[in-house]
Amino acid sequence: MQAPSLSGIKTCVKGYFRTVAQLSREEFDAIEFGAARTGDHRSAALQMTRLAATSAATSEMSSAEAHLRAGEQWLLADDPAAAASGFRQALADGGGTFVDARVSLARALFQLGRQDEAMELISQLEAGGRQDPRLCDLVAELLVEQSDLIGALDWANTGVELCLPEDARTGQFGSAAGGRDDPRLCDLVAELLVEQSDLIGALDWANTGVELCLPDDVRTGQSAAASGGPVNGRTAGLPLPSELPPTVDRTELRMLLSLRYRIRNDMGLPEDDYDQLLDEF
Repeated sequence: MQAPSLSGIKTCVKGYFRTVAQLSREEFDAIEFGAARTGDHRSAALQMTRLAATSAATSEMSSAEAHLRAGEQWLLADDPAAAASGFRQALADGGGTFVDARVSLARALFQLGRQDEAMELISQLEAGGRQDPRLCDLVAELLVEQSDLIGALDWANTGVELCLPEDARTGQFGSAAGGRDDPRLCDLVAELLVEQSDLIGALDWANTGVELCLPDDVRTGQSAAASGGPVNGRTAGLPLPSELPPTVDRTELRMLLSLRYRIRNDMGLPEDDYDQLLDEF
């Protein structure tokens, strides 16, 4: 049908296209910088939430990342409920993000007093496998905040190993040794140490027992020998590399080593070779 011609009104405007706002990482960076400078994280969170809801995703920035960054601002604004909503939206969108939104959601749930839900998310991350040093770093930091130093050190240790190529690892997560060859014995000793409130020793024995129950080809390599391990230090006799390969992410490795040192120091553990590696940075 031909539109009627009306005096003074153009029925066709050439070159006009309807535009939709698009998500921009640069714009979100500017909002974050302003919030850091002024301390007004709530206004930043509101602005980011509005942009995440009304703007189209781009190859530069997904909707999930926008909701995640908005949630982080809500956390800084001391509103964990709003933060949790943003993190859940990020997970629902399913787009790419710079960190796993489940870590951020777990932090918000801890602040809301919903520990069981938060720990379930951490269990999901554990079940998915520890393959990303940055994820190990974030989970370790989260567990430190919850005073779970044993769990935090376990994740930090894994992160350090993941940063290094296999031929440069110290064998920190070596197989059981030192005469621990009976899973039942490991179970009994671990129970005894728990009763004596020696959680570090108990975890060491329990880890060894789990590894002994599994065939070699399905062991995770995350348990420790009696002389060393996730909580007591590296396996003796395996020297650290004199020089790190250029492929190593030195920034992430430095952060993990620093975090690991702080945790071990809080636990009263002596300095080990990984702590000495930190001196190189």
